[in-house]
Amino acid sequence: MEIFRIVILFAVIALIIWLLVSNIRIVPQARAYVVERLGAYHGTWQVGLHFKIPLIDKISRKVSLKEKVIDFPPQPVITKDNVTMEIDTVVYFQITDPKLYTYGVESPMDAIENLTATTLRNIIGELELDESLTSREHINTKIRMVLDEATDPWGIKINRVEVKNITPPKDIQVAMEKQMRAERERREAILIAEGEKKSQVLIAEGQKEAAILQAEANKQTAIREAEGQAEAILMINKATADGLKLIKEAGADESVIRLKSLEAFEKAADGQATKIIIPSEIQGFAGLAASVKELIK
Repeated sequence: MEIFRIVILFAVIALIIWLLVSNIRIVPQARAYVVERLGAYHGTWQVGLHFKIPLIDKISRKVSLKEKVIDFPPQPVITKDNVTMEIDTVVYFQITDPKLYTYGVESPMDAIENLTATTLRNIIGELELDESLTSREHINTKIRMVLDEATDPWGIKINRVEVKNITPPKDIQVAMEKQMRAERERREAILIAEGEKKSQVLIAEGQKEAAILQAEANKQTAIREAEGQAEAILMINKATADGLKLIKEAGADESVIRLKSLEAFEKAADGQATKIIIPSEIQGFAGLAASVKELIK
């Protein structure tokens, strides 16, 4: 009988230890546990060691506090100009209040998906096709603001929303491709024309510089020729002056000077001039020289 009591005592002790150990909970980092007591919300366990009262306390939900990403399937939307296209979005959110997340809405992910689709349709319905294709940042910001405000009572914070793909109908895609091709061809033609224009400008500038250099060269040549002619004239004048000086020093009389002058006039004519004006003071001397010349013949 005593042994039976000891066995029962050990069994009770073992059961108590098992109950204690089995109801110890460790909440890891970036997690939170929502605890109910007797069916009602009791508290939220944060990171650390916790003890759950057996048969009384219950962990209702284990919530991750990390940022999550939901990639929703494409949603059909209609633009302001009645073009139907498909848009798929990506939502980045984070649970900030585990209690509200647990008791605020039945299925939070389905609620976010439906709310995103509804908001997207409302926003795209106010935009035309071209605006929808070029206003992704506007669409993202507006969806995020609407979702963040709507999910706040659910303990959810929407960090950002991204429009991943916008898929217009096939005929619109073909028209857009033709338009983009035409735009590329137009830009190519503009680039070619600008290149040819720059080439012609460079050629013209080269020709201009060549003409300037040629004109400068001609100018320098003319200057040098003029300087040469001037120097020759100076040398001739100097030689003439030297000759007159020598004649004067030699004591030549007036008749010799007149004879030299006559020879100079003869050289000047040289068969080229048709009329030569001879000074009166040497005309008589010229007749005498002609007579002497006839006698010599």
